[in-house]
Amino acid sequence: MFLSALAVVSTFLFSQVAAHGGVTSYVIDGVTYAGWQPYNSVDGQTSIERPFSIILSATASTMSCNDNGQAGALQLSATVAAGSQITAKWNQWTHQEGPVTVYLASCGGSCTSANSNSLKWFKIAETGLKSGTVGAGQWGNGDIVSTLSYTATIPAALAAGEYLIRHELLALHQANTPQFYPECAQLIVTGGQGKVPGSEYLVSFPGAYDASDPSININIYLDPAASQTTYKVPGPAVWNGQ
Repeated sequence: MFLSALAVVSTFLFSQVAAHGGVTSYVIDGVTYAGWQPYNSVDGQTSIERPFSIILSATASTMSCNDNGQAGALQLSATVAAGSQITAKWNQWTHQEGPVTVYLASCGGSCTSANSNSLKWFKIAETGLKSGTVGAGQWGNGDIVSTLSYTATIPAALAAGEYLIRHELLALHQANTPQFYPECAQLIVTGGQGKVPGSEYLVSFPGAYDASDPSININIYLDPAASQTTYKVPGPAVWNGQ
């Protein structure tokens, strides 16, 4: 009885951690798409989002989409016009400190048959330190705490095709122990102007981040970080379609 009860509690705590930083739905052109539910059985789940959990290493093999790189068994994709907005929503988030980033990756065909670890990613949005100091400032993560949502725009010039979109929350509240919460969803982008980002904007996951990166391996409570008023968001520059 005790072991059974302990197993139930452990499962509950893991599910709470897994769901804690996970996107729970997406809104595209007024249509809401359900996200992945890590605390529910995988059997029968259909979503445009891929399965996810929590990552504690900048070089984890699951860094691309927080899974083994593959689509879910009943994977869906959402159609979105280039130039449209997509809003990711969370049901809970408590960490104020850290940046929010949004990436896209062309699947070069069907995303459902693509392994996310082999794709090249480019950043389309980021919100890092907005004001104040690294140790006591206003961050992109603080916006998520307040609104439980983040809206990004698919570049209007982007070439049509199938893409993965990757939302990442990087929590910096624990000294030198970053927590990564990336989730991916599958999109079919229509319209656009046939443009793609240059190689200087493209990165791989894992590979884009390094554990020694001072923006990742950081103690925000000690000088010099605590008194800094600037912060470089990890990863490449944002590509806006130019």
